[in-house]
Amino acid sequence: MAEAQAAAERLADPDVEARLARLDQLLEGIESAPGPTTRSAVDAVRLLTEVYGEALARVMDHADGQLAERLADDELLGHLLVLHAIHPEPVDRRAARAVERLRPAVRERGGDVEWAGAEGEVGRVRLTAAGGGCGSGCGGGGGTTDVTAAVREAVLAVAPELSAVEPEQVTPSAFVPLTTLTHRGAR
Repeated sequence: MAEAQAAAERLADPDVEARLARLDQLLEGIESAPGPTTRSAVDAVRLLTEVYGEALARVMDHADGQLAERLADDELLGHLLVLHAIHPEPVDRRAARAVERLRPAVRERGGDVEWAGAEGEVGRVRLTAAGGGCGSGCGGGGGTTDVTAAVREAVLAVAPELSAVEPEQVTPSAFVPLTTLTHRGAR
């Protein structure tokens, strides 16, 4: 009963997002004000963040593999784990999973996307455009450009350690069945 009541008192994701947006506004306001009070307020926030990060790291130290995975899968906790550099999964795995989540939607548009790995701080994705060419994404800002932006946003959300995500355009080869090459028409 107490567990159900505690869960009911939790913030929904949109409420968390609203509070984070408000926090950003407040911190920007504080940082823009000159003087020693501002420095003290910013230092207090920094120290509180460090202490909470240490507390979260200790929770992760006590969590077995399954619990650590469940904690990391929670969107808010996952972001906090990344923020404090204690996420149990490597960048490559988090980024690959984010790309896999987008893959069905990209395939629905007739294209495909897959994680190609990271080179330093740059993530790479293989992007196959709809129709085998660049489709509506060439030059005009639709299709491929939209997919690239969505992939970039999804990957950087789970792997902010990366500074960029760049697509490698792939043009699928035209498939010609072997039977059409070896079969000769009736004479």
